[in-house]
Amino acid sequence: MNIVLGTTSSGAPAFLSIEELLSTRLLVQGNSGSGKSHLLRRLVEQSAQAVQQVVIDPEGDFASLAQVFNHLVIDAAAQSENGMRQIARRSRQSRVSVVVTLEHLDTERQMRHAAAFLNGLFDIDRAFWTPALVVVDEAQLFAPAAAGDVSDESRKLSLEAMTNLMCRGRKRGLAGIIATQRLAKLAKNVAAEASNFLMGRTFLDIDMQRAADLLGIDRRQAEMFRDLECGRFVGLGPALSRRPISIAIGEVQTRSHAGGARLLPLPERSQEEARELLFQANAPQIPRYVPEQKPGTEALLAAMKDRPAPPPPEMPAPERADPPPPPESEAEAEAGTDEAPDQEPAAAVEPAARSSAEGIDAVLEELFAEAGATGRAINRLYDEFLARCRRRRLSGRVLDLANFRQRLVLAQAGITPAVAALPGWPLAVEIANRLDEALQGLFLHLASAALQDLPCPNDAMIAQACGTHSQRRALGLLARLQALGVIEVYDELNGQRVVVLTEPQWRTAPGDTGTEPPWLSPA
Repeated sequence: MNIVLGTTSSGAPAFLSIEELLSTRLLVQGNSGSGKSHLLRRLVEQSAQAVQQVVIDPEGDFASLAQVFNHLVIDAAAQSENGMRQIARRSRQSRVSVVVTLEHLDTERQMRHAAAFLNGLFDIDRAFWTPALVVVDEAQLFAPAAAGDVSDESRKLSLEAMTNLMCRGRKRGLAGIIATQRLAKLAKNVAAEASNFLMGRTFLDIDMQRAADLLGIDRRQAEMFRDLECGRFVGLGPALSRRPISIAIGEVQTRSHAGGARLLPLPERSQEEARELLFQANAPQIPRYVPEQKPGTEALLAAMKDRPAPPPPEMPAPERADPPPPPESEAEAEAGTDEAPDQEPAAAVEPAARSSAEGIDAVLEELFAEAGATGRAINRLYDEFLARCRRRRLSGRVLDLANFRQRLVLAQAGITPAVAALPGWPLAVEIANRLDEALQGLFLHLASAALQDLPCPNDAMIAQACGTHSQRRALGLLARLQALGVIEVYDELNGQRVVVLTEPQWRTAPGDTGTEPPWLSPA
């Protein structure tokens, strides 16, 4: 099947063979504003009815495809990495075309979520190796040529996934189509696997020379790439042409939400009005906000006509309910036995159960009270908990890992029975139960501070509530809560931070961001 990509310099239609593209892959290069996204949109629109499509979209530009071509839009910010893998597998099994929008994530989480999705497409049973076009815009973000500000682990995961797509994807039916602003920023292992090229306007000498080498053009003619118009590309490859040709990309049916920079008249304001706008408090009393309900993993899997995953377990109450008191006299005990002759007397089993429960609670309190305990790896902490329970010879069944993790979340968040008794706390627990497990402790910590009118937790306290020593990762989770619409974060003019919980409209007091809590301070 051939699609019309545009017109050549002679006015003849420029065709692109989809069958050949599935075997040979495509690389698109051009500076910002050269028309790369327009080219990708044209290619996707023209082939939408012929082959399954997956678009990795870091800026949210391709979500409009859902309105015309029925692509399913996946907001990666609302999914966990494991959820992205599941959705990717189901999309290949059901052959659903999807647009994975990453615009609400920071760069590191964009790389990790994109890697998880690409791995989900790649690691699937041979029975589902059906043809699919995988379009990756801004590919230099996911396959960088050099280390940047992101962690080595995230870079390695993303680069490995992109390398698998371009090097080994053909046998699994995956045809990689990658677009980049600069060839020099793209990993050579990824770029070298493409056999089809579309080179747009570029200005740097090193990029022009690499583009000329890929197209088989004399380096003395590389200056031509500076003179290309927006939307015009030089193409070469078995799916396009055996000789370099100039192609003006055709029109598209959908549009990006980014219309480009346009001049607008400045508003007319007096100096007093401008001063009032600039220097008013940065955390005004905002109206009640109802966040947009984004589909979770379960909803997306259901849309693919499969049974959704079970809901997460409920958060346990932090306080322990006391067992019913024993009968005050032997007569009352005998009377209770006469009323229910088939039941075992409660006084015969309650002391043992109570001692076991109290022993477990004592072990947890002792363990979590140790310096740095809530920042340790959960598997080691759980092993220590079991060892202490065995040393005390506690009767009955101790907590399993799931319940232990929930108790740890409450300990990390600093939730005590006194906090749980505050008015409105059940609403906080209800909202927390809707979130991913990684976000529950942080949300409860913020809710506790807001209910008690305490200063906003600093960065290190937020890291403690997330059970990590990495403040960078903890602030990423805080940004994820904000992207989900669960909270709003404001900075006062003096640098202090205020957090507002959007649904109940609870607000923390302004707080600094730098003081370390005891568990992070040196002994």
